[in-house]
Amino acid sequence: MSKSRNKGGQGTPATVALTQAKVDFTLHPYEHDAGAQAYGEEAADALGVPYGQIFKTLVAEVESGLAVAVVPVAGKLDLKAFAAALKSKRAAMADAAKVERVTGYVVGGISPLGQRRQLPTVVDASALDFETIYFSAGRRGLQIETAPAELVRLTRAVTAPIGKTG
Repeated sequence: MSKSRNKGGQGTPATVALTQAKVDFTLHPYEHDAGAQAYGEEAADALGVPYGQIFKTLVAEVESGLAVAVVPVAGKLDLKAFAAALKSKRAAMADAAKVERVTGYVVGGISPLGQRRQLPTVVDASALDFETIYFSAGRRGLQIETAPAELVRLTRAVTAPIGKTG
């Protein structure tokens, strides 16, 4: 993996955050289909990456406010496990318009990095099974590949089994 320096106009708040933190990462652009509904699966298919190694960023509401979940695109977020990881009683998916306003990203291009404000973050424990993982660079059609430990460190995330299959 080479250190990317945001060449070619690919800079997003997420890539800027990685560059400022001097983290090694690789950008993977792909042709985004405007009609796609499953953005993570689209990215995995376009890049030839297993569904378990590419992660989607979801935002949910817990008692203390919004929080970020990073889970494999192959499955879904286990809201009970997510709430428990944040020592909360319950969690529910957040309204898309509110998520876009708070994070500064559009749905389908939400990155766990470079959001307008730091939100509590939980990364699914399966991420640690990989040398590198992929997640949105903050724009549809652009993925970041980096070590999962770097994502956890930069987002100050906790890791927990919050993904479920199906």
